[in-house]
Amino acid sequence: MIDDINFLLVGNSRLHWAENLQTKYKFFHTQKNNNVPQNINLNNLIWASVGKLPDLSLKQENRISTQDIKLKNLPNHFGVDRALGCLEALKIIENPSRKELLIADCGTTLSLTKLTAQGSIIGGQITPGFLTQLRSMEKYTKNLKAPKKYDIPLQDFLINTEDSMLKGVSNSLMGVINLSFNPTKDILIMCGGDSELIGSLLKQKKEEIIIAPNLVMQGMITHFNH
Repeated sequence: MIDDINFLLVGNSRLHWAENLQTKYKFFHTQKNNNVPQNINLNNLIWASVGKLPDLSLKQENRISTQDIKLKNLPNHFGVDRALGCLEALKIIENPSRKELLIADCGTTLSLTKLTAQGSIIGGQITPGFLTQLRSMEKYTKNLKAPKKYDIPLQDFLINTEDSMLKGVSNSLMGVINLSFNPTKDILIMCGGDSELIGSLLKQKKEEIIIAPNLVMQGMITHFNH
């Protein structure tokens, strides 16, 4: 761990930070209009971006882009967050059976990225994420309001409107993942802000699922240190 080096990923909705605490990193998130957190020196900040840049004086020489990531068959147009997630998954996942890796990044979008055990990108899928789906229903309908709490009901069919929205959206995301995930051939790694919420629902039905919310930020650290 290199002293005084911190990391930032500019997401579509939030800023994702990894603060160097000397013996470990502290991972946390802030809104884009918030002030820079204390103890973060922008001069020593390694950063990457998939969203609109905030009004910060970020040094271009400290930027990580997709082209910097060394993965086989990685297109330049792939989001750097997806590339960093793949890089870290290859590092941390024990894979003696040489299964393919399926990374589900649950954020503003749900992005699926599949790669071989040798680290070659196969491709992926992108669909609206948990909050994006809920908020779009509020935006494009007259009577639906996005829930303020996210307790997913256990029942399949609900009377309460907000419960029905929550169940429908969670089922839609799980459906995308389930249709893409073959446990006999794949290892599923879930990351991102909603990974624990969606991952816990999937784990009720499938055993071999790895939930690593900070996978992409850890990938930034791995890339920088190598």
